[in-house]
Amino acid sequence: MRLTTKGLIIKEQTVGESDRLVTLLTADFGLVKAFVRRAKNFKNQNVSSTSLFVYADFVLYKGKDAYVIDSATPIEVFFDLRNDIETLALAQYFAQLTYFLASEENPAPEALRLILNALHLLCKGNKSKKLIKSAFEMRMLCLGGYMPNLLACYRCGVYETDLMFFDVEEGCIYCKDCFRNNALEASLGVITALRFICLSDISKVYSFSLGEENLNTLSNICEKYLLSRVDAKLLTLEFYKTLVTE
Repeated sequence: MRLTTKGLIIKEQTVGESDRLVTLLTADFGLVKAFVRRAKNFKNQNVSSTSLFVYADFVLYKGKDAYVIDSATPIEVFFDLRNDIETLALAQYFAQLTYFLASEENPAPEALRLILNALHLLCKGNKSKKLIKSAFEMRMLCLGGYMPNLLACYRCGVYETDLMFFDVEEGCIYCKDCFRNNALEASLGVITALRFICLSDISKVYSFSLGEENLNTLSNICEKYLLSRVDAKLLTLEFYKTLVTE
């Protein structure tokens, strides 16, 4: 059985003495795991085309236990991610989070578009990493089935007030008159940004701006909400946070 698809390599690991197992995120098939045979052989033409963050046209065939990459033609290698350790660490976090929230055999066109756009923005370097990170986290959670209820106050149903609160535990918002203990304070601008991230077309998710104070609040909400929903140890996030200077 042969399979042709475009995909982004989001995980790689050495298997045995010479092979490599990679995980592709594809629009058509979700996560696809495939072997790169003789990956340590520099004469293997697939070696450079099957590295982390390479987006390529892949031809795979079904082996006895898993897919094997027959050929890979690079479309984008995102080389500039490696120019800065903080940028590379954030990209690795995005890849790990995608691996945990996507699934095999379920088409993932929006997840692929989301991470490709994030990597493009990181390479350009002209948009806040904090904004990219927040938007990526919240929209990927939505795609993974964890969309919060942002339509109106969970208690009284009012659409918005000048001050609102985001409840990390319940995944909902409250107006200023229905404050719940431990909910995080958020200005209307932050709530509007959250709604935009969750509900806008996938191509526009990163197309907003916030002042520094509101962006810090958004970042805090998105990360805490993510950590409340993802049951995994995100070592890449921990490493990234050791590099960030506020």
